[in-house]
Amino acid sequence: MDMQASETLLPMPLSTLTAEEQILQETVRKFARKEIAPLVREMDEAQKMPPGLISRLFDLGLMGIEIPVEYGGVGGSFFSSILAVEEISAVDPAVGVLVDVQNTLTVNALLRWGSDAQKERYLPRIATDTVCSYALSEASSGSDAFALMTTARADGSDFILNGRKLWISNAAEAGLFIVFTTVDPSAGYKGITAFLVERDTPGFVVGKKEDKLGIRASSTCELLFDNCRVPAENVLGEIGKGYRIAIETLNEGRIGIAAQMLGLASGAWLHAVKYSQERRQFGKPIAEFQAVQFTLAEMATEIEAGRLMVYNTARRKMAGMPFVKEAAMTKYFVSQLAERVASKAVEIFGGYGFVKDYPVEKLYRDAKIGSIYEGTSNMQLATIAKQIL
Repeated sequence: MDMQASETLLPMPLSTLTAEEQILQETVRKFARKEIAPLVREMDEAQKMPPGLISRLFDLGLMGIEIPVEYGGVGGSFFSSILAVEEISAVDPAVGVLVDVQNTLTVNALLRWGSDAQKERYLPRIATDTVCSYALSEASSGSDAFALMTTARADGSDFILNGRKLWISNAAEAGLFIVFTTVDPSAGYKGITAFLVERDTPGFVVGKKEDKLGIRASSTCELLFDNCRVPAENVLGEIGKGYRIAIETLNEGRIGIAAQMLGLASGAWLHAVKYSQERRQFGKPIAEFQAVQFTLAEMATEIEAGRLMVYNTARRKMAGMPFVKEAAMTKYFVSQLAERVASKAVEIFGGYGFVKDYPVEKLYRDAKIGSIYEGTSNMQLATIAKQIL
């Protein structure tokens, strides 16, 4: 997993980073290569992350980057979260999505929509030791995100939740879940309401863990609600406003997924460059063959384009500028390029690229999810078309 030899070969748009951001980027890069890289294959095979690694992520502040200092967080920016996700994902996209969901979805939702009491109760925990999960998808609501069947019925000062969620990231480790329900199925999207549900809430169970193609160390589970009683003060935002919370956080989350796929592509490229300089055929390194050089050049060009798109979209979000179209374009483009780059990396490795002893096989498997979760590629194209027309 050593990528030090080629880490400076790919052009980096450092002019777009502040000195503080460059320090963060380098710190996370060193951490990922020193502490995550040795665990990648073991985690992929075991389909889980060791608790000690998750604790280290908290210790470094990477699970609460945007949480204000007064709540125990780092007090950083959305862009800092994007940089962290990119650098971690260059080593292991499974760990990258853990950090991504925590920061760009759940923390963002709480910061924007949480009451003062909710922030005081939950943000210090999220910053120090509590993994969060974002529960929207169901069997009947994937791309049609608001065709929810999970219900919330008012009962005195509480709500009673019933239903089932599927494909929920971070679920095996999470202590807090943002759960989207409907309080009135006849009201359509206007009935969608979000709740903060703690793991030990009676009537709530984290169910089966999925056996996945890629990002296998990242947990993906079903959630079961059977007369789960949640206090009304755990409504996030307002009753009937859950659709707005979901739309706004997912638009931001798509930048995070693009950063994950960007890191994956960069990692695959670095491995391919290093291997091409070591592997010899016909008496010389394969990096001296023009076909290999051109392949690496094409990969580097696509990665650079993707990086500029990710950074630009994140900056637009931070500046308060419109970014819905740009987020859709970025997620679509970068998820596609991650698949292409990872595939080319496998080809450069040849037969070794097809076996688990070498890292690009895993990155190739990991790349596929980028065009599926947090909005499929077709849904991104639909969003882009709507915005430009």
